[in-house]
Amino acid sequence: MKKILVFTFLNLIILTSYSQKYTINGYITDTSSGEKLIGANIYDVHLLSGTTSNTYGFFSLTLPKDTYNIAVSYVGYKTQYFKIDLKSNQTMQIKLVPVLELEEFVLTADQIERIEESTRMSTVKIPVAQIKSIPALFGEVDVLKALQLLPGVQSGMEGSSGLYVRGGGPDQNLILLDGTPVYNASHLFGFFSVFNADAIKNVELIKGGFPARYGGRLSSVIDISLKEGNLKKFHAEGSIGLIASRITVEGPIIKDRTSFIISARRTYIDVIAQPIIRLATSSDERITAGYYFYDINAKINHKLGEKDHLYLSVYTGDDQFYMKAKPSSYLYDGVLYTDRFSAGLGWGNLTSALRWNHQFSNKLFGNLTMTYSRYNFDVTDEEENYAELPNDSVLRQFYSIDYLSGINDIAGKIDFDYVPNPNHFIKFGTNWIYHTFKPGVTSVSMVFGGVDTATNIGAKDVYAHEMAVYLEDDWKLSDKLKVNLGVHYSGFLVNDKYYNHVQPRIALRYLFRKNWSIKASYASMQQYIHLLTNTNIGLPTDLWVPATDKILPQNSQQVAAGFAKSFTKGFALSIEGYYKWMQNLIEYRDGATWLNSTDDWQDKVEVGKGWSYGMEVFIEKKLGSTTGWIGYTLSWTERQFRNINFGEKYPYKYDRRHDLSVVLNHQFTKNFDMSLTWVYGTGNAITLPVVRAYSFPDPYGWYTEEIEYFDKKNDYRMAAYHRLDYSANYTFMIKKVQTTVNLSVYNAYSRRNPFFYYFGYDNQGNRALYRVSLFPIIPSLSVNFKF
Repeated sequence: MKKILVFTFLNLIILTSYSQKYTINGYITDTSSGEKLIGANIYDVHLLSGTTSNTYGFFSLTLPKDTYNIAVSYVGYKTQYFKIDLKSNQTMQIKLVPVLELEEFVLTADQIERIEESTRMSTVKIPVAQIKSIPALFGEVDVLKALQLLPGVQSGMEGSSGLYVRGGGPDQNLILLDGTPVYNASHLFGFFSVFNADAIKNVELIKGGFPARYGGRLSSVIDISLKEGNLKKFHAEGSIGLIASRITVEGPIIKDRTSFIISARRTYIDVIAQPIIRLATSSDERITAGYYFYDINAKINHKLGEKDHLYLSVYTGDDQFYMKAKPSSYLYDGVLYTDRFSAGLGWGNLTSALRWNHQFSNKLFGNLTMTYSRYNFDVTDEEENYAELPNDSVLRQFYSIDYLSGINDIAGKIDFDYVPNPNHFIKFGTNWIYHTFKPGVTSVSMVFGGVDTATNIGAKDVYAHEMAVYLEDDWKLSDKLKVNLGVHYSGFLVNDKYYNHVQPRIALRYLFRKNWSIKASYASMQQYIHLLTNTNIGLPTDLWVPATDKILPQNSQQVAAGFAKSFTKGFALSIEGYYKWMQNLIEYRDGATWLNSTDDWQDKVEVGKGWSYGMEVFIEKKLGSTTGWIGYTLSWTERQFRNINFGEKYPYKYDRRHDLSVVLNHQFTKNFDMSLTWVYGTGNAITLPVVRAYSFPDPYGWYTEEIEYFDKKNDYRMAAYHRLDYSANYTFMIKKVQTTVNLSVYNAYSRRNPFFYYFGYDNQGNRALYRVSLFPIIPSLSVNFKF
């Protein structure tokens, strides 16, 4: 027995020595700016065993004791190779060099980047450089409009930046800016988004198969990371366009230790419109009116030590529409009276995030984040009449009405990445959010007869706590089979009512030969907030409201399956089918709006369910002189409410049977490139009357009222939508300033796409249905600079 024990012990020592493992860890950065690279690949070129860098550029790779040929690659950068004799734990600071054009041999080294290798499906990353090359309305680069060109993503209306992902509404998109939720991502009534592309480092869209770390929404996650600021040298870039200009400045505060970036954008539509408004009004009734929006992004990045980094980021942006009349005076009964009038409409966001990340060990990385976000919408209307009486007293009558709604969040979260070996990438963490909902309050102030009165009408603020914990593992079971397995638990406390939900998540990938794989996923999601909307364009009158003891949280389940394959010369193909069902959706009852703030919003809504299913095809090319993609979606989306459409299912207003987008960019020379996009979509569903009648005649035989009868909801289709956009860029140097002249043409063949329909009468007095279009062909010119 003693001999057996000794023999066993010796064998364990031998096995341990042979299986001894060590860890390579560190950060992957851009050598020219010091920016952390998200999703860079580090792997052994023979074993093809490796990992990727996280959101902060950190990586950890554990391998048995041996000698390895390590490659580090990232799209748009030269691949670097290292020969490592792994006899102990090692820390590496890897710096990649950006290149303008990738040689063909790089493709053979980027095996680990192939689309079929990833466990996750329904996920797309678009390089910011590609977003900037896409033709844009008025030449304004727009992140959300670029995402609308992907399969499974639809825009709401002509020009709108709203997103409707796999049949979901705009409230079902979790839009994160440096980890902070953005509740309204639209400018100019939905025609532009709030994101300035010059300040953005990374954009990722997730449509399904959600990893367990994400929660709180049903349809998509749009994760946007801001640049950290150049740690090496000062740098500036900007643009001067027809309706807006922007500027971004970044650089070191302390070289290689502390950096900053600040980016600002403003429109000058109000300045351009002033001469037109003056011509349209007389000098006696002079009216000043205008509209503008602005954005400001700022971020500071500080390196506390080799294992600690601190980040502070802030975004603020506002839309302001204003109108006021020149004070007018008139004489009545010997007394001079003066009238004054002003009105305004405004909405905006404020987000801020303070983050500290720490490397606890060569395998464990943690990130602590504190955030604050605020979204407000307000309408103001003021009228004043005053007079100076003969006895030197002042007679004043004043009336004002203000409508205010919004949502404020204070939140904290902690996330951990743990990489025990190349077969496991474990993420876990927890978060907490303190919500303040402002469903809508109308404040009325009056001064009459020397008496001041003030009244607030509407819903009271609602306070709620939301929390979540999650655990996920990207687990490589074999060379062919990988699984991303996780669970997300969330809870919501509001008005002494506690909701909670366990949400399992799973994604599978099975790899075949010849670079193709099949994938499948299932995700359960819970959403504790609702967006009340009854507008067809991106007006900010939509109200954010919470789940209550009367209104249940939204929830959904989604399954998806498909296959992915990489081809030579950088081409990739994915085909996915999905089915999603949703519960506890809300809609305004017929005739109800946000305007009547005396009624509780809970008494103005219907609760129902929805379905969405379809197929998506995505052909993409990211490398070479010609890049772009073709995306096609075949889909069905339905809703059902007890007291809407007689309780029967009906098409969602953004249900589209076919959606096709083509995006191409070609680099002719280092100085000249051209891009075009072409989109086609089945027309939106709308409701039109099917019968028209008159009420009983009056005593003189005239019919007094026209009555219309509506049969089925959304039973009519607008005309199909299609449009071609084009842009060209020519780059040259003026001394040390890189200058790019951009010519963009929106709706190049001037298609009259429908914005809305209405009934009117033609020249013969016959009733007719008319189409209103918004944008004809719109050329624009802008000058971009960088130094």
